[in-house]
Amino acid sequence: MQRISLDALARQQIELAATHSGHAADTVVGGHERVLRQTVIGLTKGAELSEHENPGEATVLVLRGRVRMFAGDGEHWDGRSGDLLKVPDARHSVLALEDSAILLTVAKLG
Repeated sequence: MQRISLDALARQQIELAATHSGHAADTVVGGHERVLRQTVIGLTKGAELSEHENPGEATVLVLRGRVRMFAGDGEHWDGRSGDLLKVPDARHSVLALEDSAILLTVAKLG
């Protein structure tokens, strides 16, 4: 068994994001070849994960900071530390409203 500190990873990815164009990521469970993937993503204030498709069922757990998730139809949802956002089954993007870290969990379909 492996123990992972999400708090430490959140802090680390926010620090890396500050020196790497506003975002940094570390996949901590699974990967592209697996069904389940969990990735800690650090974002500096104003950084955005541009609009993209949802590859399967997904959630975003806000570990630190505040983010806004936009859906392709103009809807948006705000999340802050401790909030869990269900990723819409549509094109979407994520904007950091302040320096933030999120845990993206994806279970790929098919």
